[in-house]
Amino acid sequence: MWHKVNPVSFRIPYIKPWAANWYSDKKDYTKQIVKDNKIREILKKELSWIPVWDIVIWRKDGKIEVTIFTIKALLILWASWENLTRVEKILGNKSGLVVKITVKEIKKPDANAKIVGFNIVNQIEKRMPYKRAIKQAIQKSMEKWVKWIKVKVGWRLNWAEIARKETFKDWNTPTQTIRADIDYCSVRAETVYWTIWIKVWIYKGDIFKTKK
Repeated sequence: MWHKVNPVSFRIPYIKPWAANWYSDKKDYTKQIVKDNKIREILKKELSWIPVWDIVIWRKDGKIEVTIFTIKALLILWASWENLTRVEKILGNKSGLVVKITVKEIKKPDANAKIVGFNIVNQIEKRMPYKRAIKQAIQKSMEKWVKWIKVKVGWRLNWAEIARKETFKDWNTPTQTIRADIDYCSVRAETVYWTIWIKVWIYKGDIFKTKK
């Protein structure tokens, strides 16, 4: 049997950083992980209308610092400033610590797998043909200095009775090369009749570590 490995976790800590940066004893390790998962679930529900690329959690001196990477940072800071303070209070009550949220904007949104997947899902849910949505996303990503992109769609496509999978790609990727910078995400589109699964791989180039 062969196993599928997430491309992001496969490259930690060689070229990919951890999504949670803290240290804990064995007794409190599972509790801290459960709290981090609750924080991510709350943020995804509160910011479901904005494409979020990543959520990084830091724990320092009894405080929790959460950084959100997204496209529309100004919308979060200006339009929903009161919403952020409310979310900080909710997260503080869940974790029992002081929570501070910072928002950072992404310069190249078409080079991020989660944002590309979010745009494809948004178009499919608005009843756009999946082939058209995927080809437009691939074309935009290739224009932003992305070397390779692959999109895989699965389930009952075009109202077919039998489920199938289709793959759209441009060029090849070294999936087994650890130095290859590959961004990956798995999302799903909730249509009127059923759910469509979408996977996105984006290859940005190789990262070579310099010896100190």
